[in-house]
Amino acid sequence: MTAITPFRVEIPQADLDDLRDRLARTRFADEIPGAEQGVGVERVRRLVEHWRDRFDWRALESRLNAHPQFTTEIDGQNIHFLHVRSDNPDALPLIVTHGWPGSIMEYLDAIEPLSRHFHLVVPSLPGYGFSGPTRELGWNNQRIARAWAELMSRLGYDRYGAAGNDGGSMISPELGRLAPEHVVGVHVTQVFSFPSGDPAELSGLSEEEQAALAVLDWFWKEKGAFNILHSQQPQTLAHALADSPSGLLGWLAQLFDEDIDDDFVVANAAIHWLTGTAGSALRLYWENARMEQPKEPTTVPLALAMAEGDFASIRRFADRDHTAIVSWKTLPAPAHGHYTAHTATEALTSDIITFFTNLK
Repeated sequence: MTAITPFRVEIPQADLDDLRDRLARTRFADEIPGAEQGVGVERVRRLVEHWRDRFDWRALESRLNAHPQFTTEIDGQNIHFLHVRSDNPDALPLIVTHGWPGSIMEYLDAIEPLSRHFHLVVPSLPGYGFSGPTRELGWNNQRIARAWAELMSRLGYDRYGAAGNDGGSMISPELGRLAPEHVVGVHVTQVFSFPSGDPAELSGLSEEEQAALAVLDWFWKEKGAFNILHSQQPQTLAHALADSPSGLLGWLAQLFDEDIDDDFVVANAAIHWLTGTAGSALRLYWENARMEQPKEPTTVPLALAMAEGDFASIRRFADRDHTAIVSWKTLPAPAHGHYTAHTATEALTSDIITFFTNLK
């Protein structure tokens, strides 16, 4: 059996000194005042100053190291994960998965409430953070789901739940598709089901569904360029992200809500920077663009808990891709945006707990 090795985050001080020096020597971009052309200089300048002058990496390191962490090799790839066992020996195991431009930081605030009810497994995606970088091609959502199934088996869990946000909202259903005999249910914050191109699918749309499609259309026309670039030429962008922490901040900030706290944005950027995985994290988009899409819907119970201001999932398309949707809701205000495990921890974790409790 492949070893599971205890792990601690211990970034060398020389790396932190180099980072601080790079931040101090930032050459900020020019911009035309008032033009809406992406993440603005003012925000990047504020984030750079926060990272340089106020952000405390050692404090974050201590928070991470307060939880049991491990690494193991699966399918030739190093996999890092937090494994926080519940005090209840009969608790259901739960594996939760982050996305891009996030990291395990997405779920750090949720560990305490979730671990009261679950044996919690929080892995870093292959190519991301302490699991990266990837060393070979092929690490798409389906291969990650297979690795998660192996990880849970290696930990001795035969029956477990899966939850996720962003990329994790795609990988967790794939895990349910791959191992329905082991996955009791899947909880996500987005259901990424889109129109298939069949005109019949668009007939009779409600006003709410039309509004959701309009938001989706706006997003792809105005903010979807990152997805195209990641899917086509991740290596081209990787050179810049690997060499400039301020450039990394500018690129990641496009998908961190404007009103999210600077410390959270910087913490995620710091994990990408200090592990040298800002470029390898992008490869997941390239891999998924070349992945054969599944032809059959998922069959395990699925719950959606989305938030206002985030991707608007559309039920009629979701029902086509998932045959057992048992809960579909928008989290109550003030839950908002894309990172509710951080910004609305109680609302999201309560929904996760209720969903899996009802499945037992």
